[in-house]
Amino acid sequence: MPEPGQDAVLPDVLAEGLQVVFVGINPGLTSAAAGHSFSTPSSRFWPALHRSGFTPRRLRAEEEGLLPGWGLGITSIVRRPTARAAQLSREELAAGGRDLAERVRTIRPRWLAMLGVTGYRAAFGAPAARLGPQAATIGGAQVWIVPNPSGLNAHYPPEALALEFARMRAAAGVPDRSGLLGDGPFPGLASAP
Repeated sequence: MPEPGQDAVLPDVLAEGLQVVFVGINPGLTSAAAGHSFSTPSSRFWPALHRSGFTPRRLRAEEEGLLPGWGLGITSIVRRPTARAAQLSREELAAGGRDLAERVRTIRPRWLAMLGVTGYRAAFGAPAARLGPQAATIGGAQVWIVPNPSGLNAHYPPEALALEFARMRAAAGVPDRSGLLGDGPFPGLASAP
């Protein structure tokens, strides 16, 4: 018997011409079952999005439909939900990367904020990729890798995660909607891992 959410398809939150689309590796089972991205109570995505200035307040997963109004969207490399991203094969990630490039070509966002370096490396054959802006584009969109907001990513506590998201926001020209960090420079960022 499949786990709850395993057969669910999590809809993208996308529109044409967005400024930034956040790209996860794949949906978790809880999010797929709920029908909303980053819906676990412990998700660090929504707090990081607000603390970094992308949104004027902390959103709940059920409010993800508000994002396109601010020029933001959410999708994933692979659409199949799993309990852990480690359950995806390299082939599945590469196929997901090709699918993502096609989706991006269709909606033409300005930037992709890849949530985590590991998924990006596997999906796009870029083993040397590091956090920050990338020389390569995907489907015509500029790419910036931010830390994965998963609670399993202990290298980035919430404050450091928000600072990394803020760096990407400022580079993309998105104004600080929260008033928490401003448009940079970001004190303490150099000491973040």
